[in-house]
Amino acid sequence: MPKLTIDGQQVEVEPGLTVLQACQQLGIEIPHFCFHERLSIAGNCRMCLVEMERSPKPIASCAMPVAEGMVIRTNTPAVQKMRHGVMEFLLINHPLDCPICDQGGECDLQDQAMAYGFDRSRFQENKRAVAEKDFGPLIKTFMTRCIHCTRCIRFATEVAGVPELGATGRGENMEVGTYVEKALSSELSGNMIDLCPVGALTSAPYAFTARSWELGHTESVDVLDAVGSSIRVDSRGPEVMRVLPRLNEEVNEEWISDKTRFAYDGLKRRRLDRPYLRREGRLQPVSWAEAFTAIAERIKGTSGDRIAAIAGDLVDCEAMLALKELMTTLGSPHLDCRQDGARLDGARRAAYLFNTTIAGIEETDACLIIGSNPRVEAAVLNARILKRSRAGRFPVGVVGPECDLTYPHRNLGDDTSVLLDLASGTHEFSKVLDKAERPMLILGMAALVRPDGDILLGLARDIAEKYGMLDEAAGWNGFNVLHTAAARVGGMDLGFLPGDRGRDLHGILDGASGGDIEVVYLLGADEIDMSRLGSAFVIYQGHHGDAGARRADVVLPGAAYTEKNATYVNTEGRVQRGRLSVYPPGEAREDWKIPRALSEVLGMALPFNTLEELRARMLEVNPVFSEIDVVQPVPWGPFGRAGKPDGMPLTLPDTNFYMTDPICRASNTMARCSETFLNQDLKKTGTDA
Repeated sequence: MPKLTIDGQQVEVEPGLTVLQACQQLGIEIPHFCFHERLSIAGNCRMCLVEMERSPKPIASCAMPVAEGMVIRTNTPAVQKMRHGVMEFLLINHPLDCPICDQGGECDLQDQAMAYGFDRSRFQENKRAVAEKDFGPLIKTFMTRCIHCTRCIRFATEVAGVPELGATGRGENMEVGTYVEKALSSELSGNMIDLCPVGALTSAPYAFTARSWELGHTESVDVLDAVGSSIRVDSRGPEVMRVLPRLNEEVNEEWISDKTRFAYDGLKRRRLDRPYLRREGRLQPVSWAEAFTAIAERIKGTSGDRIAAIAGDLVDCEAMLALKELMTTLGSPHLDCRQDGARLDGARRAAYLFNTTIAGIEETDACLIIGSNPRVEAAVLNARILKRSRAGRFPVGVVGPECDLTYPHRNLGDDTSVLLDLASGTHEFSKVLDKAERPMLILGMAALVRPDGDILLGLARDIAEKYGMLDEAAGWNGFNVLHTAAARVGGMDLGFLPGDRGRDLHGILDGASGGDIEVVYLLGADEIDMSRLGSAFVIYQGHHGDAGARRADVVLPGAAYTEKNATYVNTEGRVQRGRLSVYPPGEAREDWKIPRALSEVLGMALPFNTLEELRARMLEVNPVFSEIDVVQPVPWGPFGRAGKPDGMPLTLPDTNFYMTDPICRASNTMARCSETFLNQDLKKTGTDA
């Protein structure tokens, strides 16, 4: 490892680091704007200039790799004069917008101007002005403030994989924008707001609503997909004002999807804030006592075989366990957390996890994607695949319809016979998997929700075993299931699945439409076919007035993910904790408390009264909940079903990325995104809207 001297201190650093990074390891602050450790080096801003011995000119520390024997000086009078000069040039055209700029209080330019800038300007000419750009409904632009650091351009190309931004012109006439005016079509575009070191790119929904110092901060996790991104929820009083990413190298690095970032306005619209009871065909507000009494009267005398429960996609583990305990007490074996009907078996944990882990994607050297579009289903995870692809020598094969994944891939067709050929080793892509040292596969929900989903699951297991995706000695497991629901893995870990002679989702719906199931408890379940519930008595517990609430006979208001202390398990099996940021509105309650209170009215009180007691019960049900934010290795074994697929082609659901759950469907911002990008796609394809 090279040794160098920085400000009189000798330091040994890893080869390949830049001088700027070496200085940071010593705790020496080097001002910079264009450098970002996750982006390629640009060397635009020149703010990081330092002196190097035997160099005739100052060097840009962000672009200079360390070398043996270097002598660096970072705080000489000459370096200070350089920084003053660079800052003066940067501020020549920068408008005096600080009092009205949303970046105020969080602005790198403000901070560095205070530390390294002059107290006056010597520039007498008029400042330049740049027309604002239309980047869509999420990003508000003030391009006159732009200092041409090109972070946004590099992010769009290198992380998001959508090279829609660039620079035109030179010098003072240079402008950053899209070459053809259009909205940015990346699912990760909001991260440019965090990357922008000035106020050129700001959040359009958040514009002029709050100042950063007014907000309370709560560290939590996202539940709008199954990745479980680490987030920070910023709130003021009873309202969530914005959602930002938290650094988590193992999961989302420092990125979040646009849905995670901007759907928060849906948390205050169409909310259920009091219980409702259907009387004379209409839902009418009632007290909790009246709602529980109505449920008790309907359940009284009903056999447990005629009662069922379905858990939705955003539900926390505590609520699912409380409801499962209640159903068990009532004698009902009819439970299911697989709201989409996925043919997954809870008997073996390795069969339903992303076993490679999200960070492990960077170690693989070949990938097979089956029935999935990760760009839509897990945008942050897809960015990790793109990161691996950009590192080189990473063949990707896709079984399913052709789609834009943002990285090079080979489409192997949508015929399920491809899986048979891969399992037998006769397919052309078999040679690629054979040569790979650490291959992986990703099995999506589109393959698992089919009637032959368990057969496709078995074929995927055969492929994993045939091509060495399971190397226990090296700690490598390349078999992965990509979930789309934040509640799915936790529900399966808790056994929220059909018991002995119990019905699954399809069995429950068939029983309800046929009259065999008389009472159905929907725990945040909104994505099922409500018309198949027939004349069953429907209890809906949730936080939004979505499809489930419209069908319900009794509505019990619960809490959204920002309004409770709750446990979730992401697609890789990582147990995570979400934390209360604001309190639920009106008479709504934390979700686990509702089945507990109902059990008392039914005369069969559940044996826990506090969250701690309930979590202790979770540990009894499954020890996996003992470790937080850790992926535990799981044993391999047989799963799936042998057989031949039914011959139907693999299709992907027509999923609107911005409208996947009740929170997003209640969000005005997501509605604008849906309208903008739907119209943009129609224009692109030439379809008449």
